[in-house]
Amino acid sequence: MDGNNSLILAFSLGLTEQSRYNCRQFLPPALQANYMSTSDKKLSSARLTQPTDKFVEEFTASVMFDQRMYRQDIQGSIAHATMLAKVGVLSEKEREQIISGLQQIMQEIERGEFEWSIAQEDVHMNIEARLIQLIGEVGKKLHTGRSRNDQVATDVRLYLRDMIVPIRSELRRLQLALLDVAEREADTIMPGFTHLQTAQPVTFGHHMMAWFEMLQRDIERLDDCSKRTNSLPLGAAALAGTTFPIDRSYTAELLGFERICRNSLDAVSDRDFAIEFNSFAALLMMHLSRFSEELIIWSSAQFDFVDLGDAFCTGSSIMPQKKNPDVPELVRGKTSRVYGNLFNLLTLMKNQPLAYNKDNQEDKEPLFDTIDTLLGSLRVYADMMGVIKVKKNNMRQAALKGYATATDLADYLVRKGLPFRDAHEVVGLSVAYGIRQNKDLSELSLEELRQFSDQINEDVFAVLTLEGSVAARNHLGGTAPAQVREAISFARQQLG
Repeated sequence: MDGNNSLILAFSLGLTEQSRYNCRQFLPPALQANYMSTSDKKLSSARLTQPTDKFVEEFTASVMFDQRMYRQDIQGSIAHATMLAKVGVLSEKEREQIISGLQQIMQEIERGEFEWSIAQEDVHMNIEARLIQLIGEVGKKLHTGRSRNDQVATDVRLYLRDMIVPIRSELRRLQLALLDVAEREADTIMPGFTHLQTAQPVTFGHHMMAWFEMLQRDIERLDDCSKRTNSLPLGAAALAGTTFPIDRSYTAELLGFERICRNSLDAVSDRDFAIEFNSFAALLMMHLSRFSEELIIWSSAQFDFVDLGDAFCTGSSIMPQKKNPDVPELVRGKTSRVYGNLFNLLTLMKNQPLAYNKDNQEDKEPLFDTIDTLLGSLRVYADMMGVIKVKKNNMRQAALKGYATATDLADYLVRKGLPFRDAHEVVGLSVAYGIRQNKDLSELSLEELRQFSDQINEDVFAVLTLEGSVAARNHLGGTAPAQVREAISFARQQLG
């Protein structure tokens, strides 16, 4: 199976850590053990007089899905230990032991040797428990001056900040693919539509640049969202800060945060940045869904404007002639799950009192799912647009139907001195006549056209052609090929 087909398979299956974990309950007990250990003693269980019920343990655990943040958790812990040593809470030797232990844990995880435990609930406690196993009592000092509340808030921000980088990269790659298509098809004429009815001729390059502009707004929204994601909550502790002499500015510097969350209550409970990211994602997926709708229509036998490439389509189990546009259809379908993730987060936060509540454990799955969906959709779209084939003649023939140059005739009459409303009526009568005669406006004789207005002369045929129509719209934002090439040049400068 080649790379593209492997991607499409994974993209269509849509399995996440949580969905795989949900399958666990249906496995025989002997096989369930392969998923997660439940034998470890909780680090946070001293207050409780009875062990946690096994079902409650699984129900409340998040390690099945938040373990993907292991890098960010270790990164945050190394920065926290470094800061504690700087302010004298840890000795240099203790700092070195902690960092060495955390680096070993990182290697164990990346080699697949780390045993994740449901009993330790989440990624944070799993890593801390293992650290204590490795370096003993010194490992217990790492949590000084912090809480899981500010720790998880930091991890999620670090993780999202890291994932914004490849998302932005894939967005740019899709934009570049669109620019390449637009440049290649700057002169290719197609019908432009309103109400999905033929309206006026445009160029396919101009149409691709419309998609580019939509994605450019998405890039700007992502960059704006990134600014508010890049704030450090660590140091807020559980909700009120800490009595230890921490240096939050130093921690922010170590972790590359541009600013510090200035209120401890807000720092641990704020998930606006995740909601904002999902809002950006919902808009981006809406744009991709609109692209998908057009590609699905254009690749149908009735339109036959484009060929998407066999690697991005599938056949039918019963109809051998079929070539189904599965990738655009799946992207269109996956848009709804991103919408759902946005409403999930909005609803999750809408009636939470300050500060942290266990509800916030539910913020990660919709956020992670949105990230995965976005990355998959952008990657497959950029690949697909890189190989799309345009059927120029079919587009041109379609543009000749539907009297696409009617507005050009009206503009011609206005330039001859006729008021626009009178010109509109003349053209309406001309179109009605053409329909009865089964002729396009450009196919009518001068004598036939002049029966509706004596202002029409031989020069009218220059504006009734498809090429004349698109070339006449030679202004900023217009569909004239010269303007399309100018827009492409400007866009490439924007992308740098």
